[in-house]
Amino acid sequence: QVQLVESGGGLVQAGGSLRLSCEASINIASITHMAWYRQAPGKQRELVARIINGRMVNYAESVKGRFTVSRDNAKKMVYLQMNSLEAEDTAVYSCYAYVLGRDHWGKGTQVTVSS
Repeated sequence: QVQLVESGGGLVQAGGSLRLSCEASINIASITHMAWYRQAPGKQRELVARIINGRMVNYAESVKGRFTVSRDNAKKMVYLQMNSLEAEDTAVYSCYAYVLGRDHWGKGTQVTVSS
């Protein structure tokens, strides 16, 4: 069983920054697909950013140029640096990993951006 634990969420003013962290319970060097998703109240969960094969990175159009996803295999960590935050970024952010044919999710961390 893979466990993913997010941290770093909180309340921030519009224009501010936050760095989310996701710690995995296993070595992530061999995990080809890791990602951050978010779900705002009353909305469907959406992909924010993902890393494929450790190098290819994709972002949602709404966060391009503001968010940066990265990973540190040695620390078993995936990060999401969020800059120039907007009220529309308010959501629960969850870490995702695809391992051995199964989807694995963290419980999420709340990000609230005040305007």
